[in-house]
This record gives sequence, structure tokens and C-alpha cells, in this order.
Amino acid sequence: MSASEKTGHEASGHEVWRSYYPRDVDFDTPVPVAPLYQLLDESVATYGARPCIDFLGKKYTYAEVGAIVDRVAAGLQRQGVGKGTKVGLFLPNCPYFIFFYYGVLKAGGTVVNFNPLYVEREIEKQIVDSETKIMVTLDLHALYPKLQPFLASGILSQVIVCPMADILPFPKNFLFPLIRRADRAHIPADSHNLWFRDLIVNASKPTPIQVDPERDIAVLQYTGGTTGTPKGAMLSHANLYANAVQSLRWCPMTRPGLEKMLGLLPFFHVFAMTVVMNKSLLAGSEIIMLPRFDLEQAMKTIHEKRPTLLPGVPTIYAALANHKDLQKYDLRSIRICISGGAPLPVEVKKQFEDVTGCSLIEGYGLTEASPVCFANPLSGTEKAGAIGLPLPQTYFSIRNPANPTEEMPDGERGELCVKGPQVMLGYWRRPEETAAVMVDGYLRTGDIGYLDSDGYVCLVDRIKDLIICGGYNVYPRTVEEAIYQHPAVAEVTVIGIQDKYRGETVKAFVVCKSGQDVAAEALINFLKDKLSPIEMPKHIEFRTSLPKTMIGKLSKKELVAEEREKAKLG
Repeated sequence: MSASEKTGHEASGHEVWRSYYPRDVDFDTPVPVAPLYQLLDESVATYGARPCIDFLGKKYTYAEVGAIVDRVAAGLQRQGVGKGTKVGLFLPNCPYFIFFYYGVLKAGGTVVNFNPLYVEREIEKQIVDSETKIMVTLDLHALYPKLQPFLASGILSQVIVCPMADILPFPKNFLFPLIRRADRAHIPADSHNLWFRDLIVNASKPTPIQVDPERDIAVLQYTGGTTGTPKGAMLSHANLYANAVQSLRWCPMTRPGLEKMLGLLPFFHVFAMTVVMNKSLLAGSEIIMLPRFDLEQAMKTIHEKRPTLLPGVPTIYAALANHKDLQKYDLRSIRICISGGAPLPVEVKKQFEDVTGCSLIEGYGLTEASPVCFANPLSGTEKAGAIGLPLPQTYFSIRNPANPTEEMPDGERGELCVKGPQVMLGYWRRPEETAAVMVDGYLRTGDIGYLDSDGYVCLVDRIKDLIICGGYNVYPRTVEEAIYQHPAVAEVTVIGIQDKYRGETVKAFVVCKSGQDVAAEALINFLKDKLSPIEMPKHIEFRTSLPKTMIGKLSKKELVAEEREKAKLG
């Protein structure tokens, strides 16, 4: 591409950021185009005897993981999985997640990630929209019963059930069925339920499939996009392979085959999927995998197992650095941390670096871009409050939100737009919404930012009403819809307010119907089966009226302003 053909920040005159680009990171070398499962195959060939997974003390080598993935893929093909088949993963962090994620891809199918904390209403919407027919889950009471109604109704055709006990080390694997009997779900013995062992019995190698990395969808990753309505971002094999490569290139001090990655973030979330799972497998790292973030377990794991890498969200770093018995734990094995999901407070960064001696940098991404687009450099100038510089082969443009084809002058605020090999194919079955966020090949992020004098990108506001709680996306519309189901509620508006621990938390403003009333505690109880814990309002304020626009639409901006003033005074 010639200079005259380049647009936005591909044009050399706008590339002031190149002067500040890390010298040990090559921006211009093209990113390979390959099926995503090739990433694992190459590491199995290179690091076969090295540890790949450590799950609560049970370890798997790369060779063992590669062999299990092949058996899963072959078993899935026998069940009819092929091109276009959507297989849902309804799993917390556990070895099965990697087995099936890559097994589905090698079988030719598409992975659909489901949040295990979702309630049935949310699960059903995503199953129907994604056309998922097969779901994978554990034999746990907290998970399997949520899927049973969809087998009964025919929305799902099959659930593959994975025994929790089989992935635990000795003697926990024998004790679990006895001691934790109440945690195990009853699994009906019928054709709709297939046990993991029966899936892989007599299976060895899958039938090779032809994948077009740039066109075939590897993962449908659901996001609210810029509207707050969940949509499936179509992430191709090439998108996800590229972002793993880009993320690894950004960290040239990574030692192939020697790092230990602590997997605290949930793999069903796009940040962990790429930065914790895919990037680790690309680099031959050992993934020390925990089912979820538990502070005491995390501190003990870091102290005993000595991880070197720890991607996380600001609330995790704050919790670790502020542990009441910090002096009892040695956290200094950690070398590199990348924070995402929410703005990283300067004081949290400094405190965590002081405790560990690591480099903690802030990055930025979004589901539609697989997700990583920007990060502060690990070597060179790092700017507090900035999202940093573009990853290799990632171009950006600051556009006029009212006219997204118009680029803003450097230093002026506008909508951040990005372009690169990691940007999605589009939204699943939503061509109009895809067209709305793609302009001149650039993805509109919905975030307002500017380019500073050193070429670093700084964000100042979000266009969308998205609430980010501890790195998780909460969509006000979802919460509002659930609250509206209460018979006493006339109007509701939900916003995010400042929270010292989570960054933001959910607050609901409610107007009751005339002559009716509901207490906050009663409303919370009503919502328990309709919202996940992270979506549950932590504050409810009852009012006689709510602000509206001139056409009668409920308006959030006045409430946001009020809460900001309260925070300043408080």
C-alpha cells in the first residue's frame, strides 16, 4: 500500500506515535494468517514434554493436552460437528475449557462462550440467537440444571457432561464424589446427555478439515457493542490467531517455554481468552488455572507456585496488594502484568508494583477486536491515564462522532476507531448494526479519546452507557428489563456509579406505580433469579419521578451528573 493510499493514522504524517514506539517491538512485520488451532499444534510439537496446565494441583503436559484435544475433536465429529456447527461452552476455568475450545475448532465447528453466572433467561436468548445446539458443562448442581429446560424444550439437542472429579488430583478426585455429593447434579441417562468419557472413547485423530482462516468463524463472542443489546461478534480464526501473536510481540521479554501464567480471569471473557489462554499456549507457558478469583486462594497460589505473568483487572491488583496478611506471602515471582477491562488507577498501579516489583501496564481493547488494540510499553515511556500505543499492525483514527468519515486534528477529541487483523468480521446476523460500526474499514469503538503530543491515545469518556464492574461488562438495559418485570415498578433507569473496589457499580433509580410500593430488599430478592450477581444493583433509590428528554425518553445524564457531584462532596 502506498502512502497516498493510506487513510487515517496509516498515513505517515499522522504517525507521531512511531517516534515513541518501543525499540524492541516491530510494528510493521505482517502477522501470520492461520487456523487458530495451529497455535496449539505448533506448541505441542515444540513443548510436548513441558507442563501446559496446572489445575488445582493436577498437571497436564502439552503432549497430553494435544492428544486429548484430538480425541475431543474426533468425538465431536462423530456427533455431527462440522463447518457451521455452534458448540457452547458453559464452563468456568478448568482443563475442559481448553480441551473443548480447541477440540471444537479442530472439528470444524464454532465456539460460543457462555457466562456460567447467567440466569436462564440470558442463557436462552444467547442459545437462540447463536443457534447453539450442543452445550458443554460440568456435572455440577450450580451449572447443569440451568441447561435442563432447554433440552426439554428442544432448544438444545445435546449436553456434553464433564465430571469435575476427573480433573482433580489424587486424592481429591476420589473424595469429591463423596464429600461434595450435594454439589453434583443428577444427570438423566438419556440420549440428550453425553458423558465426556463416552465422547472420547475409541476416538483418536479427527478428520482434517479445510479452514479459511480469514472467513471462517472460530468464536461467537457476545458483547453489547455500542447499543447495550448483546450481539455475537464474529471472530475469525485469523482474528484470534493474530491477536495472540500481537499480544506476544508486545511482550518481547517473554521467555518461550519458561513462563508461568496465573489464570484468574474467566476464559469465557474475551480478555482472558486471548491474553491468558491463547497467548500462553502460543508461548509454551504453563497455565496455573484457578476456577475463579478467590483472594485467599490466589495469594496462596502465587506464594507457592511462583507464577511470572498475571493479567487482571484493577480490582484484582488492588485486592492482592491490600491483603490484610500481605507480609505472609511472597508475590515477587510476578514479572509482567497487563491490566484491562477498566481504567487502572495510578495509585493501584504503584502499590502493586511496589509489592511485587513487577511491571504493571494498562491496555485497551474491545470484544469486536479480539480484544487487544493498545497497551502501554513494557520498555520505554509509560503514561499514567493513557491506554498507550497501538499493537503491531493496528492502525487507529480519531473521528468526528457525528461524521465518522471525518478525522479530527491531532489533539482534538473524537471517537476512537481501529483497524487491524484482529478486528471482527461483523456481528452475527446483524448486517445493519455491523455497517453502523464499520466505517472505511475501521471499527468504531464508541469511546471518546484524543492523541496527545507524544502520540499516546488517551480516553476521556464512553459513548455507550456500558457499566464496567471489576472488568465485567454490565448493560443497563438488561438490568432495567429485569426490574421492569416487578409488578409495582413504573419506571427505572440504571447507571454506573463510582465504587472504590469495582471501579463502577450498578445503581437503579425506581419510580413505583401509583398506589403501589416495594422495599429495596424485596426488589433485590425478586431479581435474584433474573440477574447475575455482577449485574445486581448495589444501590436502589426510589423517586417520584425521573428526568426525561423533551420527547419523553428517560434520560441518564442528569442522574450521572448528580452522582458525580455526590462523589466529589463525599
